[in-house]
Amino acid sequence: MEHRFRPAEYHTTIGSHPPVLRISDGDSIVTTTVDARGFDQKGIQVAQRGNPQTGPFFIDGAKAGDILAVHLDAIRPNRAHGFTAVGIAPNVLDPGHETIDWQQRPNWSIDSDANTATIQLANSHLGPLTVLLRPMLGCFGVAPDGGEAISCATAGHHGGNMDYNGFVAGVSVYFPVFVDGALLHVGDGHAWQADGEILGTGIEVSMQVKMTVSVIKGKTIRWPHGENEHYHFTVGNARPLDQAAQHATTEMLRWLQDEHNLDAPSANLLLGSYVEYDVGNFFDPAYTMVCKLPKRVLP
Repeated sequence: MEHRFRPAEYHTTIGSHPPVLRISDGDSIVTTTVDARGFDQKGIQVAQRGNPQTGPFFIDGAKAGDILAVHLDAIRPNRAHGFTAVGIAPNVLDPGHETIDWQQRPNWSIDSDANTATIQLANSHLGPLTVLLRPMLGCFGVAPDGGEAISCATAGHHGGNMDYNGFVAGVSVYFPVFVDGALLHVGDGHAWQADGEILGTGIEVSMQVKMTVSVIKGKTIRWPHGENEHYHFTVGNARPLDQAAQHATTEMLRWLQDEHNLDAPSANLLLGSYVEYDVGNFFDPAYTMVCKLPKRVLP
């Protein structure tokens, strides 16, 4: 069944908030998200800033220890402008390097028909800058354990503000379930974002999103996973960056042994021979690393 949901309230934490909609295993949701500052498709501020989330959605049958699969069917901007910062985050630069006021928020013009976004900075030698749209979700996930409500500025086992530009339409994302119903939250759409989100933003814009959910019983994961046509990947969220890489790599090794019945030496050899890494968020309190393995090499 397909559900169309129009949000009336939003959360800047991901937690066990009262569900806004109860859906069944296998159902789809078509809904909207606001931008990172809480502005909707009409440019009206309807929520507090800080990656406000649509939801949570309660999925019948999801229990702690299960896996929630979220297939991103469609993600598209629903207005013609988005904002960005223009200063690279100080934590990405050498100490003492002079930076600029990254609180500036100029707008990009978004042309969905041409699949482009363009910006022109005043008094700049750069000239107009145009990028191809690659809509993604920066912050989404499920309610964590123990009644926690975790800020949408950060990320963890539950997902959250991972800002990985691989979370695009066509990708399936898998979350460990910690509470009944999973309580899926979704938000922080970017029309485009380079690796690391080192500006502290992508092109921040409100979105229309379609997702299909399913519950996987009898298996468990510790960190988010994902897959597209060519890769299976695991996500680690932590700070410093090497700890995030450790989480993602360890999770991939577990998956190779649990899902593909590889012994430890075989799993290590396969991963060490073919691993690829992507960096997600490299700006917020927890960094994100993605460990990827080509599907063509899986047994």
